[in-house]
Amino acid sequence: MTALGPAANLPPHMLLEPVLSRLLSTIALVLGLTVAGCDTAGERQAQESRAADAATPGEVDRSRAGEMIPQVSLSGPSGRVANLGTLTGTPVLLNLWATWCAPCVKEMPQLDTLAGRGGGLRVIAASQDVQGAAVVERFFERTGVRHLEPWLDPQNALMEALEIETLPVTILYDADGREVWRMTGAFDWAGDEAAELIAEGSAGPTAGGRATR
Repeated sequence: MTALGPAANLPPHMLLEPVLSRLLSTIALVLGLTVAGCDTAGERQAQESRAADAATPGEVDRSRAGEMIPQVSLSGPSGRVANLGTLTGTPVLLNLWATWCAPCVKEMPQLDTLAGRGGGLRVIAASQDVQGAAVVERFFERTGVRHLEPWLDPQNALMEALEIETLPVTILYDADGREVWRMTGAFDWAGDEAAELIAEGSAGPTAGGRATR
């Protein structure tokens, strides 16, 4: 076997072989990490979805009873704007939700039914989707929501004002705009317990601590 001479005496293609080899190895590594990252992200999203589907039932929190409804403006269809602080004279059931929140989506048909009943209760669903009308109105059309209006809070001003860190959250305000209770987590809004809780809006806020289901 003839020994190879100094690198300076090697043909150009032989000088490039180590460089090409390292480059191909680097590309393979990057592609492998990218695929692994996608798989990890997909699995994480699936886990979050399963966790949301298995969310525990909501619980009633009365610790903020008596606090005024925040002076936050929501945008609606055709450029309409509603300042929540002006909604007095009738109890308000305010629901904070998002299209990407599985428990929120499950509540929508029941909340839509409540909104259709009227009976002196105004139901407002305030979307926290940053994409705004593009996703919310399409969701309403696809799911057949007819009585709720697609109110938008894309800057999440309500979550900040109400110090909320998770969804869904539903808050009952009396006719004077004072909080009665808030429900954190999914809830059966078609049941008898929901009817009893909503009826408290006509009696005003209840001072006191925390009650759970």
